[in-house]
Amino acid sequence: MTTAPTIAARIKQLLETLQQPFLAPFLADWPPGCVHRPVTSRALPVLRWLPNITGDTAAFADDLVAAVSRAAPLLEWRQTYTARDLGASFLDNYGWSEIVGGKGPLASERLACGFLMLGPSTHYPRHRHEAEEIYVPLSGTAEWQQGDSQWRERPPGTPIHHARNEPHAMRTVHSPLLALYVWRSANLLQSARLDASA
Repeated sequence: MTTAPTIAARIKQLLETLQQPFLAPFLADWPPGCVHRPVTSRALPVLRWLPNITGDTAAFADDLVAAVSRAAPLLEWRQTYTARDLGASFLDNYGWSEIVGGKGPLASERLACGFLMLGPSTHYPRHRHEAEEIYVPLSGTAEWQQGDSQWRERPPGTPIHHARNEPHAMRTVHSPLLALYVWRSANLLQSARLDASA
């Protein structure tokens, strides 16, 4: 079974190969050594889309996608929102799991990273957080919106940078999405906040 340190090392290697200037502060804050903490595995309905994700021939970093799929049963999958916030259908198609950070199996004080999953035909409405954020879609093509800009399709392997408190949203169409996320903040235990329009 793939371990969290192995996945974390692969994430860092992937970010280094992207060679984007906005990634430099994230890599500078990458913890030199991580304290291991116990986590309780927790599944969510969105994991039913894993076979589609692992079978995606257009996936980016397919070795990382395969590693996440193998490790998924041992990871703690979480949700930020409730059915009252966004409805039961959204929750059936949404979840995230942290590898490094304030909650995941590898502790870090300034940087968190993990994976977001969205099922097909799922709209994750406008939200924001104090943490600066990077997304790298790994499997599935989705549309992303930053601020008041137009929706843009972002295929796998396209880094997306969100400034602190910048509103953003994403929506899938025919295929599920697996995306790597990285947060950078002095407060990794914060939660995203939905915009009033959501």
